[in-house]
Amino acid sequence: MVARAPATGARLHGYHAARAETEVPLIAGKYLSITSYRRDGTGVATPVWFVTEDDQLLAMTAIGSGKVKRIRRNPFVAVAACSARGRPHGRPIEARAELLPSTEVERVKRLMGRKYRVDLLFIRPIRSLQSLLHPERRNETETVVAITPTSS
Repeated sequence: MVARAPATGARLHGYHAARAETEVPLIAGKYLSITSYRRDGTGVATPVWFVTEDDQLLAMTAIGSGKVKRIRRNPFVAVAACSARGRPHGRPIEARAELLPSTEVERVKRLMGRKYRVDLLFIRPIRSLQSLLHPERRNETETVVAITPTSS
């Protein structure tokens, strides 16, 4: 299968992209904008919480979310530091996303808990209220998206 990197249009064979030769670029802040691509090539940016581990950025999301469906179809994404509303704070970096096995969820939850300790004091009650108002979301399964920057 031949795919093209969204930002550059470079031809890539299969979904195997070369890893960057350097460490993960410094992305500071609480929010990461992940731009995943629809079938027609239109980018959809979503702000998420993230942690950095080794050469990857890790984010958690519901397994039935649109970004997960788009990443399954096309693992090439663009990432950038952003505000809580998704306004980018820097230039996007091309990357490859993959969904990690469900065994990684608890470990990444602990990493997120360390980074967002204070924020979770406010967010957990809001999420509890949301689950009361939206019973269909109570048992949503979460997954981990691992993002590895690629070289151009």
